[in-house]
Amino acid sequence: MAHRTAGGSDVPAGGPLDLGLLRTFLAVHRAGSVTAAARMLGMSQPTVTGQIRSLERQLGRQLFERLPRGVAATAVADVLAAEVAGPLDALAIVAERGRPGVAATAEPVHLGGPAELLCERVLPTLAPLVEQGVRLRVTTGLADELLDGLRAGRFDLVVSTIRPRGRTITAVPLTDEEFVLVAAPGWVERIGVVTAHALREVPLVTYAEDLPIARRYWRHVFGIRLTTQAALVVPDLRGVLAAVVAGAGVTVLPRYLCLDELATGELVALLEPDDPPINTAYLAERAGAAERPHVRQLRELLLHAARSW
Repeated sequence: MAHRTAGGSDVPAGGPLDLGLLRTFLAVHRAGSVTAAARMLGMSQPTVTGQIRSLERQLGRQLFERLPRGVAATAVADVLAAEVAGPLDALAIVAERGRPGVAATAEPVHLGGPAELLCERVLPTLAPLVEQGVRLRVTTGLADELLDGLRAGRFDLVVSTIRPRGRTITAVPLTDEEFVLVAAPGWVERIGVVTAHALREVPLVTYAEDLPIARRYWRHVFGIRLTTQAALVVPDLRGVLAAVVAGAGVTVLPRYLCLDELATGELVALLEPDDPPINTAYLAERAGAAERPHVRQLRELLLHAARSW
């Protein structure tokens, strides 16, 4: 018995698997989304859906479960992806070389992450790779948006300040951010003994209206819910830092971002708790993504360098 693929060819049930169908399957498996895979392959969404169904009929097994956002691979799909990823990636490398004697230009590595951590830590670390010829494209933004982009195949790696969930993304801890309560020296005498009550009279500077970092600090250190409204909101922690150095008020910052200002005395740590609030940043990538050499170089360099951050 035979059935027809989305491209119109007859495929016998139980016969050899079509390489085109496997290529489409692998794209969906890596992207975690039919829509994203279609975009990556330059195909229409119905065509991708049809090819996946054709492969499922030929195998007699379900490969993906539809979710409100994207698809989830079944155990059968995970096993199949592990079997075909290496050979298909090797074929893709050969196909992308072009004509004999013509050197291929490696694709850029697409990296996403929070602007402050990228600028202060990540990009200086990666400078040697760029000097060696690695092409890099960097996008800054919020963690949820960047992780959605990673699932959709727009990024190769994302530095995420939240732990990614789901089977379509793998992540390893990169570095811990320690949060510190700071103000310019002129505020120290005015505040006196640093308590949550005393801080209610000091302007609070933050990067978002809902005070995410400050709320966490108040809950962890003072054991209360922060109800103060922000006096100044700047959607970039480097702007928050500049405003507080100039005397605008108090804020909570990752320590790595204000090390120099603390060392020079431009800022003062108002408290040094034995157990400061800490947030872990993760290096995330799509599960089962092709192991491109430049992506691997970038990942290994970041993981090594982050040990001393």
